[in-house]
This record gives sequence, structure tokens and C-alpha cells, in this order.
Amino acid sequence: MSQLQYNEIREKKIIIYNDEPCEVVESHIARTQQRKPQNQVKLKSLISGKVFPATFHVSDSAHEADIEKRDVTFLYSNKPARNASRSDAGRGEYWFCDPENKANRFKLEEALMGNSAKFLKQNGNVIALVWDDGNEDPLKSSGLGKIIKITLPIKMNFKVKEAPPAVRGDTSKGGIKVIILENGATLNAPMFVNEGDIVSINTETGEYVERI
Repeated sequence: MSQLQYNEIREKKIIIYNDEPCEVVESHIARTQQRKPQNQVKLKSLISGKVFPATFHVSDSAHEADIEKRDVTFLYSNKPARNASRSDAGRGEYWFCDPENKANRFKLEEALMGNSAKFLKQNGNVIALVWDDGNEDPLKSSGLGKIIKITLPIKMNFKVKEAPPAVRGDTSKGGIKVIILENGATLNAPMFVNEGDIVSINTETGEYVERI
């Protein structure tokens, strides 16, 4: 477990804060004439999902979380019915398996998935971040360790399942239309994209990149 100085606590780093792995989502080193520099950050707990501010001074440091990356295969999801109560909203289940042992299946709660859920492909591999919290028996529902986050490649290719035809002279939406991808995800794309096309998507922004 490496030690990070205050100015090394930057975006996408995962540190231990209040005994939890937290991802740095924003950081800004503020310098004033009267005070020493401070690193003002926003952290996201990878256990609870909460985002909160924190400040690190010059004399502060943080432990970088001991994270292992493992390949896992997405199988399917079970989402609450549309008429489910508010308390059940966001409690969908996403099922995965170990690529090396298909019988080793496990589920992750929807709250853990974040934006990654939109671009999951059935039977497609993704990266699971596994945290070693030092316990002899961490959450072993996966048989892999305590999974705290699922990450996707920044760019992924999808087949277009549905795309409304372009209408000549239709400029009301700036030449943009809503398409449906093979996994059911929807997003804005240029008018020239058609059903059956393969398109590249930026999974971090959720935006169309190009037609392949």
C-alpha cells in the first residue's frame, strides 16, 4: 500500500479515507499568499456511493487503496418492475461470472454499477476492481474478493438496433436523433446513423464517437 502526498491525491486515484476506499472525482490545489497550499477534493465512497468534500494540507498524506483488477463476464440483470415502490428503485441486480469458471456466478447491486450499467453487453467481459480490506473473510459473494467498482473500456462498439429514418430538411434537433443500441441503451447520434450500423461510444461520457 503506497503513501500519497497531499498533491498526489488526484482524479481517479483510489485512497483509504475513514477506513473506506474512496475515488477522487475532483481535486484542486488552492494557493493563497497567507496560507500554505491545500488540496481541495471531492471523494466518492466506493462502499456507500456517497460523494463528499475533503481537504488535504501540505503535511497530510493518504494511503492508496490496495486494488486488484480482475476480468469478469456480465450475464444479465434483474431490474425492479416499473411500478415498484420508491424504496425498491435502484435495487436491481446485475449478475456476473468468473470467465475461468462460468459456474462461479455472483450478483452486484445496481447502486454499485453507476453509469457502467448502461453499456454492459451480455456475455461481454468488463473489469472488476477488487479491494483487499485486510479481513480474512471479505465479501466473498463473487469468490474473487470485495468488488467495489465495475469499469468498462473508454470506447466500446455497439450495433444499432433501432434508428429512425432521417427526414430531409429536419433541422429542429440540429441533425441529431435518438438511436437504440443492441443492449437497449439509448443515446443521441447524427442523422446519418442507420439501423444495423456499428458505432463507437465513449462510456465515460455516454456520447456517440463515430460510425465504424
